[in-house]
Amino acid sequence: MSTTDVPPAAPPTSQDSMRSSSRRFGDAIFSYLSIGSGLLIFLTLAAVAIFLSVESAPAVMESREVIGEGAEFSLIEATLPYVFGTILAAVIALTIAVPVAIGIALFISHFAPRRMASGLGYMIDLLAAVPSVVYGLWGGIWLVPRLEPLYTFLNSAFGRPDRGLGQILRWPESFPLDGLTWPQWWPLYDWAGTEVFGWGGEPILGLFAGDPTAPMRNLTSASIVLAVMVLPIITSVAREVFLQTPRLQEEAALALGATRWEMIRTVVLPFGRSGVVAASMLGLGRALGETMAVLMILAPGASFSFRILEVGRHQSIAANIAAKQAESSGTEMSLLIFTGLVLFVLTFVINAIARWIVARSGVRS
Repeated sequence: MSTTDVPPAAPPTSQDSMRSSSRRFGDAIFSYLSIGSGLLIFLTLAAVAIFLSVESAPAVMESREVIGEGAEFSLIEATLPYVFGTILAAVIALTIAVPVAIGIALFISHFAPRRMASGLGYMIDLLAAVPSVVYGLWGGIWLVPRLEPLYTFLNSAFGRPDRGLGQILRWPESFPLDGLTWPQWWPLYDWAGTEVFGWGGEPILGLFAGDPTAPMRNLTSASIVLAVMVLPIITSVAREVFLQTPRLQEEAALALGATRWEMIRTVVLPFGRSGVVAASMLGLGRALGETMAVLMILAPGASFSFRILEVGRHQSIAANIAAKQAESSGTEMSLLIFTGLVLFVLTFVINAIARWIVARSGVRS
């Protein structure tokens, strides 16, 4: 049995030492740059939070001040209506955009031919690059007049107690059924905009109640434009998530006799649940912070109203800041900065909730 002697390794030369030291130097530089880039994000967020907190301190310390013609205001009363309008507009926008975005993403990923899918995906991505000012012009000049017949129909059919659905739902009041009068506490009895479920004098369920006036620059018009704006973000993320569905699972579902829709419902949608939630939260963040489109479409107001067809009822935080900051000073400017701080915190809370939902959805998937 013979053994082969391994020749000893050659001692490192000066050239090899220089290469090794240069590599270590490059690795150190890259490491420091990476750490600095990560810390820069935290420093930026901390600087914004400190600025908002310091500049809004006068409004917080003096929560009741005399402004204008001796009118007193409360910090909460001056802020909550804009928070309410911001959240309501974003919720309506997501309600419209998420189902449409999921349908488009499924069509691109599982139904459309390859050439059509690539072209349609490119067009969807281009929508995200359109400036918000263009969306505002399009919504205010072209879209709002064409939505007025729809708003009139919704108001007359669902928002008036003396006609349409309101009259149908009031029918049991005067018509006994088997000798019994229909109970007035039935949840749908006063759907048509009465004050049974009122909050602050406004009907919660009377979404289409009130008296909409032209031009109908109401919250619904602004929410529809917001839905169009967040549609590319939700569609792009959902499309990429659906394309990552394991092909073997899809083929196994089809081999077991599932139809195309059953395969999507049992395989694709559960797999992409966390991605759809993440995409929706990205769209929600865009909708919460949108300024110019809302400012150019929505007629401002400050009230806790669920009448989404009435004009002059709602306003968002970002649009209110953009509309008033040029003419504000002192306590008024501090109040605007405080509303910006509220929006800043609201965005963080929503992102935290979104991460929690995504984590739970990922575990379930």
